[in-house]
Amino acid sequence: MNTAELLVKCLENEGVQYVFGLPGEENLHVLEALKHSSITFITTRHEQGAAFMADVYGRLTGKAGVCLSTLGPGATNLMTGVADANLDGAPLVAITGQVGTDRMHIESHQYLDLVAMFAPVTKWSKQIVRPSITPELVRKAFKRSQSEKPGAVHIDLPENIAAMSVEGQPLRIDKPEKTFASFASIRAAAGVISQATNPIILVGNGAIRAQASDAVTQFATQLNIPTANTFMGKGIIPYTHPLALWAVGLQQRDFVSCGFDNTDLVIAIGYDLIEFSPKKWNPDGKIPIIHIATTAAEIDSSYIPTVEVVGDISDSLFEILKVADRHGKPEPYSISLRANIRSDYEQYAKDDGFPIKPQKLIYDLRQIMGPDDIVISDVGAHKMWIARHYHCNSPNTCIISNGFAAMGIAIPGALAAKLVHPNRKVVAVTGDGGFMMNCQELETALRVGTPFVTLIFNDGGYGLIEWKQENHFGKGNSSFVHFTNPDFVKFAESMGLKGYRVTSAADLIPVLKEALNQDVPAVIDCPVDYRENWRFSQKAGELSCSV
Repeated sequence: MNTAELLVKCLENEGVQYVFGLPGEENLHVLEALKHSSITFITTRHEQGAAFMADVYGRLTGKAGVCLSTLGPGATNLMTGVADANLDGAPLVAITGQVGTDRMHIESHQYLDLVAMFAPVTKWSKQIVRPSITPELVRKAFKRSQSEKPGAVHIDLPENIAAMSVEGQPLRIDKPEKTFASFASIRAAAGVISQATNPIILVGNGAIRAQASDAVTQFATQLNIPTANTFMGKGIIPYTHPLALWAVGLQQRDFVSCGFDNTDLVIAIGYDLIEFSPKKWNPDGKIPIIHIATTAAEIDSSYIPTVEVVGDISDSLFEILKVADRHGKPEPYSISLRANIRSDYEQYAKDDGFPIKPQKLIYDLRQIMGPDDIVISDVGAHKMWIARHYHCNSPNTCIISNGFAAMGIAIPGALAAKLVHPNRKVVAVTGDGGFMMNCQELETALRVGTPFVTLIFNDGGYGLIEWKQENHFGKGNSSFVHFTNPDFVKFAESMGLKGYRVTSAADLIPVLKEALNQDVPAVIDCPVDYRENWRFSQKAGELSCSV
């Protein structure tokens, strides 16, 4: 066999189901090998879409998603999605074609040093320089990608190496053993928790990756500690739980900010600094912190843990429960804080304004989505409202990119989600700006048979940037953020999809229900009232945290 065929055998050995990408001259041998393999190759319309699909596939499954491009411009197009996976902690393996090794020493058509280019946005970036090293390189790539903290890796395959004859077999895959926290750290954490008067739990995506939802919920319940989650930690504790304070991470103050203002201990579980900077909730570095995670804490002047409990998260939590002596109820302030959060959420249930307020849009979306259905959020003003108002019963049912936070992720991400969970409803929520960045992948979705709904928050501009401009320079003071849109309904219909336009608040739920019952992808154009952005900023500025 040739090197490309051995590479594909190694991918099969790793359990790869899909490779997302585009064909090119320099990956011809890989494509030919894939054609004769058990792996499904999904031809996308842009390499960025392919990388986002692999990104979300990895985040939902814990197994590295794989994307493929040719060299040069194909590889540079992968970069945004690869960087997103790396900063969001999603396992991904990117494979690029490359010129032959006999052309790398001279100025050559479409040649870039891709190993060097991908190095800053991956955990590991290497080129296959000899056919015989392929099994070792692939095994190492997947192991590095999937090891905590997960991320992206890159394999570069020159075309002449791909065509060379080789003998070899994929390497055996050993399952990594769990590591467990020391008894000393368990006892120390339990002691600090037992002495705390008003602790709060902050849960991040690391707890979801560790499948620690049940352990976190039991831990919070048994110790009576209010619990907030990051944008990427949604669903780690059911939003209906009486101790759930929902999401933290907005760049402005919110009700949940008061919980951190009044705490005397933050118990950070699977928390990653990239999700929400500790300088936002611990600016002076004075709040004591317990760090419970599978890896040691990152260095930050506002995040210096009193105790680090490093090991399997579920085991650590259960061991702490055995020795922690805390049976009191949460402070009355924490109880009233949840009541305020819930009241603010419910007030939009019957709002009939049009264009529709983002709070009402998301409230209605939540009503028709089942507990295991999946929302993929794009990036923009709507992401802030989804983070604040779309609440989850279980992990990985609301996917938000909040590490790299790249626009354009929702539609390709929804395609991947539907591949992973074909029997669940999937909705891609996007602004009109993000929609136009990767809307071409709706054709891919139609072609591969992944019917999901794309819900467009239509405001004719880059709403999040306008929001920030007005916060910085004053209401009405924005620039360079407005544009015009095509007719999204006709756009959808021209691709063989279903297109809908919402014309009143009462339309939304019936339109969503009908769209979700289609056997082809559907697009919903919904005008949104982003005057709520400014109103929220004013409200946040007036927020008082009286005890």
